[in-house]
Amino acid sequence: MKTDTQLTRQHIIDSGYTLISSKGFSNVGLSQILKFADVPKGSFYHYFKSKEQFGEEIINSYFKTYLSAIDELFDPKQGSGLERLMEYWLRWQATQGDTCVDQKCLVVKLSAEVADLSEPMRLALKTGSAGVISRIANCIEAGIADGSIPDMHGFNTAEMLYQMWLGASLMNKLNRDPKVIERVLEATRKQLAQNASTVK
Repeated sequence: MKTDTQLTRQHIIDSGYTLISSKGFSNVGLSQILKFADVPKGSFYHYFKSKEQFGEEIINSYFKTYLSAIDELFDPKQGSGLERLMEYWLRWQATQGDTCVDQKCLVVKLSAEVADLSEPMRLALKTGSAGVISRIANCIEAGIADGSIPDMHGFNTAEMLYQMWLGASLMNKLNRDPKVIERVLEATRKQLAQNASTVK
């Protein structure tokens, strides 16, 4: 069971995630975070050494949750390798509206902003993204093994697809055009299987 200190710390992290995913890291001040979390001013440094460490903890926290969700989705009981992968991309498509409501959106928002601003945060994003790519690669390899995906290099394909979807998500935010995601979904279908047009 978590202590009151641990619960409060996590509550501040969750509140910070909500604000930063909407406004960006640099545009959110500590006073805003504490007010949103309904935590007394001046208590921030009781839980975190710095705003930078706080940002790193936000990234680590959401990747922990996100990777756990991927592990559940990619469980072999959920279908063939191709079926599991296409469900993942379809869920990504469903979350990429005009507003930032998904963890992937935070990756898009923070990657460029903190790459030169904070080395610890950059490395946390890099590590978390590597975890996503690794899981996609493993699912591709599983699809090759079960015959639902043609032979290809699992890791290279996973890396290319993840980068393509992140880029498409960014362009979707700029253009507010759902067809951006629709096009990348179709490209993903074609990449993953010769008969991918039959996958819903």
